[in-house]
Amino acid sequence: MAERKAFLLRIDPAVLEALQRWANDDLRSLNAQIEFVLRRSLQRQGRAPGSDARGGGGDRAGEAQADGDPGGD
Repeated sequence: MAERKAFLLRIDPAVLEALQRWANDDLRSLNAQIEFVLRRSLQRQGRAPGSDARGGGGDRAGEAQADGDPGGD
């Protein structure tokens, strides 16, 4: 299992409550839900771990197609 690092997160209570509801709906812990949202955001921006150093390692064309946008306009 990958090493985990603990840290304090200051967050708006309404955002925390919304994340907790989403986590409950997806049968995840709050911590796992926060990590899921962060990883998905990193992937969409091409900044996920394992991307190249410029941050452009994501499959941008595939993402556009997955969202229903053909891209390349």
